[in-house]
Amino acid sequence: MNSQFKISKLQQLLFDHKQTFLSLSDFLNFADEFLGFLQDNKQAVIVSQNEHQYNFFQFNEEANFSVTRPFNSDLILDFDTFEKKRVQFEENIKILKKERERAKRLITNPLLIDEILYTVQQSIGFTLDTLPNKSNNGKKINGDLFELLMLKVMNSIGVDATHGTYPMSIKDKNGKLITKMNWQHDMVVHHKGKIVPSMIGSVKTTSKDRISKVFMDKFLYNRLTGQDVAQIAIFLHDVQRAKSKKENVYKVSQTFLTGHFKAYTLKLNPLDGVYYMDMRPVFSSDELLKSQIKRFHLLLTDDIWKYVD
Repeated sequence: MNSQFKISKLQQLLFDHKQTFLSLSDFLNFADEFLGFLQDNKQAVIVSQNEHQYNFFQFNEEANFSVTRPFNSDLILDFDTFEKKRVQFEENIKILKKERERAKRLITNPLLIDEILYTVQQSIGFTLDTLPNKSNNGKKINGDLFELLMLKVMNSIGVDATHGTYPMSIKDKNGKLITKMNWQHDMVVHHKGKIVPSMIGSVKTTSKDRISKVFMDKFLYNRLTGQDVAQIAIFLHDVQRAKSKKENVYKVSQTFLTGHFKAYTLKLNPLDGVYYMDMRPVFSSDELLKSQIKRFHLLLTDDIWKYVD
């Protein structure tokens, strides 16, 4: 496989993302091109010293020997596997759109959904890791594209999910309009024919530094509007490379704040769904977290439909 793209071309596609990613297929095509580039220009795979399922790619000279962010080797797909599983993924999307009542029976390997989308988003992140200066602009592009990816997935299965700034009407206890204000949302879904949102989604690559805001958004929105609107959170992962004073030490650390999540769930308000592609071990070992956090594909095969009909 000889990739037709240089790393500079892949980087430019991300900087021009408003023109590049207009459909779910555009995201899949980008991952396909990146994985081809990776296959030709990967110098090494580095295994994390403390959690061995997490690895790092190191590129060759073509990408200045850059080392990527950590990735879960149980979820990431190589070029050949991505090509094969993409066909089934696109078939699953059609099933969810046209035959969702039978989706659970027809989709025999739902984890494939997580693998494909995880690989797509990590391909974006890996490309940004090759930038000489990993600026805040790169982080913003990564976050914006994950949000857009999730919207395109929802749209592809027939869910009218949108994002942007939406007006809120603030009324007194007698129902009289007091004022209006705008509120920014990553994802909004409505029941058919309804004006009030049936679900609001927060879409972030990681919960690090954001978990408080996710819970507070639900609390404030419902308190200000006097409504009980479901709010969910979608996260890619919650790991990062661990800082070390020693060179060439590759470990990972968890960015999920267990204490914060449990405190907000118990004392503020629980979210109506929390979905991860890369699940942390604590999500299954802790009973409270186990009851609150699910794999992402379950949102598509089960939970999203109650916010549409």
